[in-house]
Amino acid sequence: MIPGDIGTALGVRASGTWRPGPPGSGGGAPGTYASSLPFLLASAVGAAPEEVAARLAATLRGQDWICAAAVTGGGYLTVTVTARALAALAVRVPAAGAGWAASDALRGTELSAPASADPASAASWEEAWQLVAAWVTGQLAGIAGATVKRQDNVERVPPPDQAAPAAAVAFAGTDAIRYALASTTRGRAGRIDASRWARQDLGNPFFAVRYAHARAASVLRWADGLGVDRGPADAFRPELLSHRAELELLGAISWLPERAASAARRRRPDAFARYLDGLAARWLDCAESKPALPFGGRSAPHDEQEAAARLWLAAAAQAALGSGMRLIGVAAPQRL
Repeated sequence: MIPGDIGTALGVRASGTWRPGPPGSGGGAPGTYASSLPFLLASAVGAAPEEVAARLAATLRGQDWICAAAVTGGGYLTVTVTARALAALAVRVPAAGAGWAASDALRGTELSAPASADPASAASWEEAWQLVAAWVTGQLAGIAGATVKRQDNVERVPPPDQAAPAAAVAFAGTDAIRYALASTTRGRAGRIDASRWARQDLGNPFFAVRYAHARAASVLRWADGLGVDRGPADAFRPELLSHRAELELLGAISWLPERAASAARRRRPDAFARYLDGLAARWLDCAESKPALPFGGRSAPHDEQEAAARLWLAAAAQAALGSGMRLIGVAAPQRL
């Protein structure tokens, strides 16, 4: 994880403090991260945040994978990594797999969460939301380093009401309704339309995320069938992933650990679901504009090395999306 690497370079625990940079600092650009760590350190040592941020920035400027480090917003540390460092995630993420989402942002935190989250077992939409939100929060907190105590669920018999979650699950499936509830803010669960979450089109976030994962898996499967190999990790050429869509996808992937930790801390699994929706959209855009396979028309890779780099990127997208889906508790399909 790029933010985690920066914390390691500083010799401090910075995970969980990162956010997009403020306006005018490159905020929102792929590879730019702003940390509130100087404010935390300043209060501990009795110094001004700007002074602490300046010292941290000076330390980072000596790293060959950092292209800029500055003080912004009155004490935030804003860092931009090189395009090469960002592109290297295409190899690092598949190697990490589900572990890519891990961090120590919530180390030392303890919380309780349900042992399972079957929406059909809930007696009302509000109860279903509470169950799923608590379970997903536990998943996110656990991957962010918290100690999570799983508690057995109280057995409930759903009322004979066709509008109850059980009826929605019977219509759309458990995964679809679980994703719908995870995507919903408190007090809005009763507005879930099962028919919307069962639709097979990209306007349905649940379908879009599943489709994006399946498409990444298909790209790799088709490449294997065509004899197109992404090669060993040490032969990867990061400079070949320089298109804006590729860098934006890599930037989105880099935020996975921070988004998981932030959503858990705020007890807002809907924020993590929205992040996952955006990640899927980034990958689908990249797959269209910079396809990895030779039948991609004029946008197809020019040679084997470029094809290999794009296949590594597809593998990274698959790993990140699969990790995120598992945290929400839905299956990550290989094909649709």
